[in-house]
This record gives sequence, C-alpha cells and structure tokens, in this order.
Amino acid sequence: MRDLADEWFRLYVDPVLAVQTGKNYRRVWVKWLAPQLGDVSLQSVTPRAVYELRAAMHEQGAGVATVRMALAVLQSMFERAVEWGRVPLNPVRLVRKPRYRRPPAVRALSPITVEQIRAHLLERGNLRSATLVSVLAYAGLRPGEALALRWQDIRRRTILVERAVSAGELKGTKNGVNRAVVIWPPLRTDLEAWRNASAPNHPSTLVFPDYQGNPWPWATWGNWRKRSFAPAARSAGAPGIRPYDLRHAFCSLLLARGATIIEVSDQAGHSPRMSLETYGHLLDETSLDGFESPTESIFAARRQISESPSAVMPSKPIATHHLSADWGQRGAGWRAATMA
Repeated sequence: MRDLADEWFRLYVDPVLAVQTGKNYRRVWVKWLAPQLGDVSLQSVTPRAVYELRAAMHEQGAGVATVRMALAVLQSMFERAVEWGRVPLNPVRLVRKPRYRRPPAVRALSPITVEQIRAHLLERGNLRSATLVSVLAYAGLRPGEALALRWQDIRRRTILVERAVSAGELKGTKNGVNRAVVIWPPLRTDLEAWRNASAPNHPSTLVFPDYQGNPWPWATWGNWRKRSFAPAARSAGAPGIRPYDLRHAFCSLLLARGATIIEVSDQAGHSPRMSLETYGHLLDETSLDGFESPTESIFAARRQISESPSAVMPSKPIATHHLSADWGQRGAGWRAATMA
C-alpha cells in the first residue's frame, strides 16, 4: 500500500488537487491509514479489511467526518490503482460509509447584519476588510475566490470568477468551472471606493493582495479572521460565524428576488442539488413574503445603519493596509473601461 500511496500523491494529489486538500489527505494517510494498511499488499485490502479499518478508527475515537474522509482517501487511491492496472476492482466501493448527520439549515445573514459588520470595520478605517465582506456577502464568492480576484475580473456588469487562492497559491475554482456573477449597485459602489483608495497600477493587480501585493498565505488569512472579521461579527451580534457564511447572504438575496434554484447554483458555483439541499428551506418563506430587490434591501440597511444613534464616523483615516509603495499611480483609463 505504501507504494500506491506514494504514487497517488505524486501523480494525482500534488498536480491535480488544491495544496490544502493534499495536506489534509497526507494527515489522514499518516495518522489513520498507514498504521493499519501501509505494510499490506493491495490484494489484501478486501471489503472486510476496510470494515476492520473503519471499526478500528471508531474504537480509537475518530469521528464520523474523519472516518468518511479516510474511506474517501482510500477509495480514491484504489480508483487510481484500477485505472493504472494494478488491481481489477475497487474494494472500498463495496463498504458502506458511516452516515453523516446533516448540519442544521443555514441561517443566511440579513443585509442589516452584514452592514453592521461593515460599519464596525469602516469605523476603524479598514476599507479593505469592509470591501472584502461586501464581495463575500453580495457576490457570493468563496473566500479563496475573492482573494484571487484581479481588477480586470471586475467588469461592467459582472465579476468573472475563474481562480481561487489556496495556501498562498493561485488555483482553479473549486469545481473547475468559471462563472460570471452579477454586480449589484451597492457592491459596485464599494469596489469603486476601494479601487480609488488602493490605487492599483495595472488591471492584473489583485483586488485584495497581501502586504507585498501577493495572494494571501494561510497565516495572513488566519490573522484577518481573528483580528478583523471576528470582532466585527461579534459587534453585529453574530459571534462564531465564518467569512464563508457571508456567501449564504448572497444566495438568500437571490431567492428573495425570485431567482430559481438553477440561477442560484449558477451564480454560487455549485450544483443545483447542493443549492436545493442548502437553501430549499428558504424557498417557501421567500415566496410567501413576496419578492424583494437586493439593491433596495442593501441600501435600506445602509440607511438604517447611518441613521442609527449609535452610528459612528470612522475613527481612523481610511487605510489601504500596507499596499506596496512602488505600485505607482492608478490607471484611470482601464478603470473607467472596467467599471463604467
């Protein structure tokens, strides 16, 4: 099995999958699979042997998600082994995976909560973070997709999503499919403000670069979540949410506008089945309440925040957050062409 594992990582995982996915798979192999199967022959890995592996993991305290991932890794290994002619059949396919309890239905953040998060960041002069929150909540991008955006991807009416950042490296999108996401007027306003403040000098400049103008490594992302996003979420009465959860707000606004599940899946970049499983419970609610304009909902939330007695003007100047000094002056011509 060790020879197959080495070949699988070298020929399949490293060149094909995301960097972080490869790291997760290696941890599963080293901790759970190699101790029990590493020294056995491929022919010795029968369905019974896989069931014994599953039972052993359960006895050692592995959770359902860990067992499912381990079996998925093992199944992928044998799928490649079948393709490469090393075994005739994949024994893992015959093994029943432990049942995974579906997580609670998503609770999409309302525009007022998103705007409270943004207000907290803007009060501290953190325009970059406030704009990133807007892109996640009002365009439905995954965090890695947002961090891979270039200014040339911000077009007249849509955002082109064709890349993602994983562990500081640029990769394709999660499902390998490019998509164009509609830009609502509030998001266009936010992106225009951030572009004027950050003054990029080329269309290929990242919209949200790190301090050196490069894609964010994991450490930068972790620090941002802990030091910028988490306090803002707590201030909005939404402790514990992840930046990824902002994406549900976009899908909820689409449904409130009257979009179909197919349209939601196209805009969010996942399958119609996943869209239905994730957001199906919102369909009846939106149809009963009547359809709403996302733009009007977002602007109404902003007016409510600005008119609130607790609303505070930015206590610090709007910050560009350590943008490199050698980026030079902004190019007005290409900006006008992409955002007009």
